[in-house]
Amino acid sequence: MDIDSIVKELNIRKTELEARLERTHKHIYQKEQPVSANFNEQVKETENDGLVMVLEAEGVEELAQVNRALRRISDDTYQGCVKCGSPIGEDRLKAIPYTDSCISCAADH
Repeated sequence: MDIDSIVKELNIRKTELEARLERTHKHIYQKEQPVSANFNEQVKETENDGLVMVLEAEGVEELAQVNRALRRISDDTYQGCVKCGSPIGEDRLKAIPYTDSCISCAADH
């Protein structure tokens, strides 16, 4: 398995996620525009905020997974399932490089 290319891919994804989280955080918490006087516009803005909050939560979780994967690589535990200790499998790691569980444990989840 080419760990160097996986590290590169994970670091690229980490950078993308950090940029996305910066944008979503700014959208939610640092609004530069005043709230619209139009009620329909306020409703749209509120709906958008909910969606952006979901995107932010998903981004935070994925970033945590990427960081854990990078830590497991540096600890030389990357290819082992954190739940049962079995090998995760090269194809699974190529498909989901931040996964920490083998296919059996993932199916049980």
